[in-house]
Amino acid sequence: MKKVTFYPANKEILCNYGDNLLEVARKADIFIEAPCNGSVSCGKCKVKLLKGNVRSADDTVRTTFKLEEGYISACHSEVINDIEIEVPAIFASSLAEMKIDDLSSESDIKLFEISRNYITDNEMTFTSYVRKDFLQIDRPNLDDNISDWDRIKRHLKVNYGYKNTFCRLPTLRKIPQLLRESGFSLTITHIPRGKDKTTIINLEEGDTTSRLYGVSVDIGTTSVAAFLVDMYKGELLAKASSGNGQIKYGADVINRIVFAAKEGGLEKMNHALIHETINPILEKMFGDAGVDRDEVIAFVAAGNTTMSHLLLGIFPDFLRKEPYVPGFLKAPFVKASELEIAINPETFLYIVPSVSSYVGGDITAGILASGIWLSESDVLLIDLGTNGEIVFGNKEYLLTCACSAGPAFEGGGISCGMRASYGAIEKIGIDQKSLTPELTIIGGGRPLGICGSGIIDLVSEMMLHNIINKRGKFNKTPNSDRIRYDEHGTGEYVIVFKEEFDLESDLTITEVDIDSFIRTKGAVYSGAATLIGSIGKDFSSLEKVYIAGGIGNSLDIEKSIRIGLLPDISRDKFSYIGNSSLMGCYLTLMSEDARQILEKIASMMTYIELSVYTDYMDNFISACFLPHTDIEQFPSIKEGVGIE
Repeated sequence: MKKVTFYPANKEILCNYGDNLLEVARKADIFIEAPCNGSVSCGKCKVKLLKGNVRSADDTVRTTFKLEEGYISACHSEVINDIEIEVPAIFASSLAEMKIDDLSSESDIKLFEISRNYITDNEMTFTSYVRKDFLQIDRPNLDDNISDWDRIKRHLKVNYGYKNTFCRLPTLRKIPQLLRESGFSLTITHIPRGKDKTTIINLEEGDTTSRLYGVSVDIGTTSVAAFLVDMYKGELLAKASSGNGQIKYGADVINRIVFAAKEGGLEKMNHALIHETINPILEKMFGDAGVDRDEVIAFVAAGNTTMSHLLLGIFPDFLRKEPYVPGFLKAPFVKASELEIAINPETFLYIVPSVSSYVGGDITAGILASGIWLSESDVLLIDLGTNGEIVFGNKEYLLTCACSAGPAFEGGGISCGMRASYGAIEKIGIDQKSLTPELTIIGGGRPLGICGSGIIDLVSEMMLHNIINKRGKFNKTPNSDRIRYDEHGTGEYVIVFKEEFDLESDLTITEVDIDSFIRTKGAVYSGAATLIGSIGKDFSSLEKVYIAGGIGNSLDIEKSIRIGLLPDISRDKFSYIGNSSLMGCYLTLMSEDARQILEKIASMMTYIELSVYTDYMDNFISACFLPHTDIEQFPSIKEGVGIE
């Protein structure tokens, strides 16, 4: 056996000779970010080897990812003797995103208020399929000594007209003690089924009829967010979010599908999502609001199609293989006890329906929340995530596609990229004369990397100041110590010198990074253009463009247009609508009317497979420039940019 010690956690673990270092770290609960899930394609899992030696699979990794002296790639290293490893601070920042945040921002509160008003503004009603009733039951005596369960059923038949009352074993087990502890005065939570049938799912001592709660959850690939609400008043009681615990197995859905297909992989993914992510979020909210888990009797969740499969523990591998067939689109109702979700075990879980393998329930919920389904005129919804889902339409039709944008909007595939968590550079401006950057950092501390909105700003500023040309290659003319070239003539721009903030290495963006990002933005723009063009229209027909996704309010619309990510139309047509998936889940949770509309939306959505359109690849290639090969599509920035 070999001993591996991880610092600064100061944690030791024994492993076998030849074990993969990344897998050893996972077993030790040491978080090392590996977006590619160990396929040696991202270079993110570098750690510092303090003592001992490892065996690398080959030497290409060091040159490919430019590993500094003393650093190794965890996924590419095998343990051959006792070693000591230092885990970089950027992983601690990523791990901090896994910690649970409560309701702290005005944008969260505003999102909820918009959602709440949405129901009444659209003539929907607040409804719940669950009821609570306070019962005062006759005490037993020698003349009336029927069973406790029969006594409850008799009371409900005589006083409420329920000829048939049902319950399951966990509820039945509560009855004898609870009846006597409550003095035969108790509250039942039940689900009526027609006029004469009901199923009891919970019993509580005394009169608790004013307490009835539900949860809405957005299951994102990167993070998970939830609302706890009062089902009677529609009020927000608590909100919490954290990173998706599955991130340790890969940053994008493809890598997670691949991992889930391995022996024991699906169980690990399911456990990471439910026990390491959702349940701790629920526990946090219940503690903040003073709510008992058994009082939570409604649960609505939305996620992309892969996340929905992993939540239910359904084998997802066929999602990624032609002809891309999902195990399900509309899931049956599932009880919380079946998934070990920490709410009332009899609660039915509603999973928002997906549309295709790569357009999930999060987009269906987003359409409900955005109001596209009510619009008289054309609206475009763009979810800036790994899949780059896009919706185009109005109340008459809804077209949707996924454009495989890749993880760049969440920092993936960029040498110093990271998710939008503490230490991430979210905004950048570059001084025209000195070419020195001005940074806005999440949390206000030292920078550890750059997130999606910061990358958009940076590429736009570099383009504006003639640092790079329309192909994303560095121009030779700017004279600055922040622009440098390697032995092959490949350029890079230094965002932060390590000496400025006592970092382990400089934070830079390279031509390779820029090329990757240009392909990402090109996929989104060309996907939208192809989707709209599939019915003979173009961007001029748009009345509104809604931007959703984790990229956040830091997204600069003007700079996004300048680089060719968004269409060059009137700026007042753009709106960032926040977490539209969570908003749609809340609407579905609180209103049966909204749920029926959601089902209708899912049924009317038409998925467009971009690859079958002959002009898609032409659109994509044309969009892989700054801003585009056809500058006439960007008239407002045609003059003054000066790109070559």
